[in-house]
Amino acid sequence: MRVTHTSFHQDPDHRQPSALLDAWPTLLGVASAVARAGVETSIVQGSAHDAIIRRDGVQAEFVSTQRSDGSMGTRLVRAPRRLLDAVKRTKPDVVHVNGLQYPFAIRDLIAAVPGIPVIVQDHASYPPRGWRRHVWRLALRRVAGVAFTVREQAAAFVAAGALGAATPTFTVLEGSSTFTNGDQDIARAACGLHGDPCVLWTGHLDANKDPLTILSAFERATPRLDDARLWCCFGTAPLLDAVQQRIERSPALRERVMLLGRQPHATMETLFRAADFFVQGSHREGCSYSSIEALACGTPPLVTDLPSSRRIVGDAGSLTPVGDADALADAIVNWARRDRASGRRAARARFERELSFDVIGRDLRGMYERLVRPS
Repeated sequence: MRVTHTSFHQDPDHRQPSALLDAWPTLLGVASAVARAGVETSIVQGSAHDAIIRRDGVQAEFVSTQRSDGSMGTRLVRAPRRLLDAVKRTKPDVVHVNGLQYPFAIRDLIAAVPGIPVIVQDHASYPPRGWRRHVWRLALRRVAGVAFTVREQAAAFVAAGALGAATPTFTVLEGSSTFTNGDQDIARAACGLHGDPCVLWTGHLDANKDPLTILSAFERATPRLDDARLWCCFGTAPLLDAVQQRIERSPALRERVMLLGRQPHATMETLFRAADFFVQGSHREGCSYSSIEALACGTPPLVTDLPSSRRIVGDAGSLTPVGDADALADAIVNWARRDRASGRRAARARFERELSFDVIGRDLRGMYERLVRPS
């Protein structure tokens, strides 16, 4: 069986293909996991540059799809002919599209490979509104199926009218991590994190990630945890001023919260290893890569109770109601009082059993077989 992974999303930074594979590790990580599961796998990726790279058992062809009108950046973009031709040259039995948000391009792809099932995997997109939901439904009516992290996410698109109720849906993780569970003491010496417990918080400082609830929860936990520390890594930060003001107003937070800002991805492995727990206050998550990375490093996640978080965390961490600072504070205290070593072992075991790239590869192979040989 031959499967081709493709995407209509283009790197806004126009990086060279080799750099892009490093910057988007899931692109190759998932494809190579499928190859290890016994499926001949190729990648065809829209890019600013033409290149063919062979790595980890996969051939990745990067196809320049730049247009002077900038239409590759729009949600209603048509599929570039050169990209479609590259997909057809791979002679696939199944085409796997990463990204649900380009319905016209997906429709063009289906027309270009008649008789070949096209599966589309959602990557944390929002259901469209207004007239766009009708466009999506018409454009996607011939897909062989759509994959989500959990079925509840599919229901939102059906309810919005963007997908038909009869559209086949599958559940599979978007990606995984190559992080491992190294020695915690060595990691702390390398990065300087400390605390008892040492709590790591990563994510944008925005309304969805809800940093103010995280701060309130940690503040409420500190009277019961004399040496607790909270370390925050973040990317975009529209709420940075509010976060800084909230910390400044609280003596407990001023003494115990450290804002680290943006950190290189490679550094995050050391930070996760150093932490006792990972916290996240998201109101919405498609597939929390940070939670997966935490579990890969043996760090229990204490996160909000979302459908995708239930799938990822299981019983290896805690799930608390969205926006509930008291519940999160209690979770931090309760988990701090547990045996940390057993918690770390359970976290890593959860990752290996349910979340690794090889698990995704096997799940995708099963999905492809169902599409090629339906019962």
